[in-house]
Amino acid sequence: MLAAQPKLEVTSPLGVKYFSIPDEKGAIADARKKLAADPKNAALFLKLALAQSAAREYRESVATCTQGLAIAPNDADLLTERGHREVGLREFTHAREDLAKAVMIDPKKIDGYYHLGLSHYFLGEFAQAAGAFHHAVDLAPTTDSRINSTNWLYASLRRAKKDDEAAKALAAITPDMKNTEPHTFFYLSLVRFFQGKMPEAEAVPPQPASNNTDDEAELRFDTVAYGVGNWYLYNGNPAKAQEYFRRIVKGRVWLTWGFIGAESEVAHAGKQRPADF
Repeated sequence: MLAAQPKLEVTSPLGVKYFSIPDEKGAIADARKKLAADPKNAALFLKLALAQSAAREYRESVATCTQGLAIAPNDADLLTERGHREVGLREFTHAREDLAKAVMIDPKKIDGYYHLGLSHYFLGEFAQAAGAFHHAVDLAPTTDSRINSTNWLYASLRRAKKDDEAAKALAAITPDMKNTEPHTFFYLSLVRFFQGKMPEAEAVPPQPASNNTDDEAELRFDTVAYGVGNWYLYNGNPAKAQEYFRRIVKGRVWLTWGFIGAESEVAHAGKQRPADF
């Protein structure tokens, strides 16, 4: 049987086309089969959407959520998933609408507030982004989640030129706070860099090679490099910031938040083609 062809998911502001990846474990087909057996089950629509997003089929995931919401229009999980993937598709206005509705339905939905904050942030609505990330910080069930949301709260407040509030947000991550999930340790490194407790060279992970196949390595680099680039932007060194942003958009994992942020900054600076990087 022939493998499914990659699907075009996004054409970036820089004119680069990004595609889905193979569903090697057959999770999408399995989820479709289960949904076909119970086609009114909103939870099964969510499972199919998640399987599609794991294969970077973001447009397909959004469509699946839309079908599920036709059956369960107030399902906060489906609204959050659709909004999450709309952020990845650079459809920030649609994402903001879905995620605002999700947290209105379920005010304790931390991932709804987190992705709502991202939708505001990428629309340049930094004060509103900070408001959403404040909720995510307050609802954080673990130290790791609190550190993650604080990173974006700090970025939003700095971009909103609320430097005193940004400093207070950072101060809430005290020296004794530890990261417990190895997967997200890079967020703590980034916060410690902002606090002046970790040097840049130690905080920034190695940039993955051009033939890299480790998505986690690229996620780590994109997230921290974007945060450090942002820090240079706040502190009056846009040229150094652009160096970081251009390094990020040479990668291939187009769905990380650091990638999307860097892509926006490079486009804003007037870069039009990958060759310019």
